[in-house]
Amino acid sequence: MMDQSVFERDPSDPAHKTVNPLLKLAIEMGPLMVFFFANARGEWLIERFPVLAHIGEPIFLATALFMAATVVALVVSWIMLRSLPIMPLISGIVVLVFGGLTLWLHDENFIKIKPTIINALFGVILLGGLYFGKSLLGYVFDSAFKLDAEGWRKLTMRWGIFFLFLAILNEVVWRSFSTDFWVAFKVWGTMPITLLFTFAQMPLVMKHSLEPLVDKGTANKKK
Repeated sequence: MMDQSVFERDPSDPAHKTVNPLLKLAIEMGPLMVFFFANARGEWLIERFPVLAHIGEPIFLATALFMAATVVALVVSWIMLRSLPIMPLISGIVVLVFGGLTLWLHDENFIKIKPTIINALFGVILLGGLYFGKSLLGYVFDSAFKLDAEGWRKLTMRWGIFFLFLAILNEVVWRSFSTDFWVAFKVWGTMPITLLFTFAQMPLVMKHSLEPLVDKGTANKKK
């Protein structure tokens, strides 16, 4: 039987490990940056490493490197934390499945659909978790925020809806514009939109943040 400690523990579990936010960001966003770079500089990479020409056009090369970077990110997470983060793991599985189909069938549409599937899946998981009384967003933001139950519930609801919005947005962009535009929008469009949405949630986060016990003790001493 597989040890449950292989996977990231519930944030309420005393054995749950707090991850450095910068490390978490690098693990989750690193593969995407590799994908963008490989697509933008695909021809340059092929000129310097001719063996890569067998993979095909830049979008297919970017897909292959994206898959490899995703595996590396999960391995690094395991080596450093001895656990696999739930959300990046789900994303990684979808990347490998749709990336594999993209390379096997030589059809770039599969990798374009991948963000739709991932965002829709995250949205359904978060909203479905709320339906069963579970605020799953704590797995994603536990290193950055410590909120009360109501705060996690509201934030999870908002992020669930936002993920569904991103799924619809991806469908509109990849079906309406060129591949290069889609790749650029995936990095320079989706990321700023996500950052703006994140910052817009700060009033909610501040309202429902739990004060560290140390601060409370210090405040009592000052009194």
